[in-house]
Formats: sequence, C-alpha cells, structure tokens
Amino acid sequence: MSSSSTTNVNVPPVVIPASGNNIVVSPLQRGNPVLECIRNVGKEFGDIVADYQVGRTTGILFLSLKYHRLHPEYILTRIEKLGHSYNLRILLVLCDITEHREAIRELTKACLINNVTVIVAFSSEEAGHYLTTFKQFEFKSPDLIKERVDKDYHSILRTTLTTISKVNKTDVETLRTSFGSFANIANATSDQLENLPGFGQVKVKNIKNAFEKPFRNQATSSLSLLASQEIVTKSSQIPGTTNRPVRSDSPVWDIELDNAEQPHLNESTPLPLTPGRNHETLTGQTFDIDLDLN
Repeated sequence: MSSSSTTNVNVPPVVIPASGNNIVVSPLQRGNPVLECIRNVGKEFGDIVADYQVGRTTGILFLSLKYHRLHPEYILTRIEKLGHSYNLRILLVLCDITEHREAIRELTKACLINNVTVIVAFSSEEAGHYLTTFKQFEFKSPDLIKERVDKDYHSILRTTLTTISKVNKTDVETLRTSFGSFANIANATSDQLENLPGFGQVKVKNIKNAFEKPFRNQATSSLSLLASQEIVTKSSQIPGTTNRPVRSDSPVWDIELDNAEQPHLNESTPLPLTPGRNHETLTGQTFDIDLDLN
C-alpha cells in the first residue's frame, strides 16, 4: 500500500481540458511560434509537466535544436521531471540549424534510454501539424492506418496480377473474363494474350516472364556459385579436413644451385691446385698466388 501511494504521489495528475478537442499547453510555451500553427483544434494553458498534452495518456516535450545547442542539459532535466506521467511520451524536435546530425543522434540515444519517441519537424508549420494530428487521432483506432486487404478471390487476383509491369486493373478484368481462373491465365499462350484488347507485345512479354521465367536469374546463380566456392575454400583451410588444395613446390633458389654444383668444403679438404701457380698452405688452407713474372 505504501509503495503504491508513493507512486501515485510522484506522478502528477493529468489535467483534463475544458473541451475534449483542446490541447493543454504548458505556460513555458507562451510565445512559441508553433502555437500559431496549431489549427482545427482548441488550445488552453494548464499546469502540466509536459509542454503539450494531446491526450490523457500522451505528453509531448518540445525542443528547438538552436536552443539545445546553447543549453544541452535542458532536455535531460525535462525528461527526468516527466517521469512516468504518460504512457506515450514524445519529444518533438524542431530542426532549425544546419549541422543537426550529431545533435539528433545524441537526442535519439537519450530518448531510447528513457522510453521517449522522437519526432523531427523542419519548420514550425510542420510541428504544429504534428500536434494537431496527435490530438485529432487521440481516439482513433490503429486499424485506420493499416493496409486494407480484401479477402475475396477477385481482389486477391487483382492485387497479384497488377504487380506485373504494365498490367492495370482493367487488364486484370479482361484476363479474368477471358480465361476465368488464375491457372488458365498462367497457361495462356502468347498468341492468346495478344488477341486480347489492350495487350501489346511488351505487356504480353512481361506476363509470360512473370509465369515462366525462373526466379533465380544468371546473376544470382553466379553469385551463389561464387559463394559456394568460397565456402569450399574456407573449409579446406580448416585443420583436419581432407580436401586441401595441392601445394606447389617451392622455387629453386640460386644458392641451392651453387651448393649442388660445388662439393661440401671444410678445413680438412684441400682445394684443387692450379698448374703454373705458386701455392702456399697456411693452417690447412690452400691459397692460390699468381706469380708476377714481369
């Protein structure tokens, strides 16, 4: 009981607007040009911890990057004061400086840690439009923005065939009335398709390629072949594998040729004597001395 009561005390109460169509604005936002860009919804000032309250569970903090560059600690203090007041906490950033990448990157990191959603606007009009949209969609179902996919056969057939280049909805109806089913369309010949109204050679070629051309073309096949070769090469380099490439012989260096041509010499082996030269032996080594007869 004490913990729950403490939690309730720490969380500031949500201000209920006088009209359900009003955005509650913090007094800190007086004079903000964004207020003039909020249209189609009402505005009223209230004592709230956020800058804009666009719903009972949605609070928005507003930040100008120009102001953030001068006071980088401001937004961290505001997020800390925000606490757990709202289920959906949004930071609406007005990008009014040229070098904004690093600032937005740092703000994104801080918001990820504190469970805050970042929305970036590049003008006051865009920021006002975001505030208006959040308020207007306060009670809207998320199904409103979901893709509408019909489940009947004709709708699925139309969606499938219009993915082929140059094929529109009228062409799909022509194909359906002429062939009746998807299988018959897929098995139709080029002559049968060209006899249909609005079907030229390019459109017929696209349809036939969609049904007959393999999904993997030559480029993807060559890439997969290169990938498989690379895998085989890497596996052959692993110790213990049997499929190792045959290593070529090392090149024969000149010093090996010299050693092969000359016998192994040591101190006890006399060198061969050359006729016509005076040979002197010193400590077991023989030197050739050319005689200067002149």
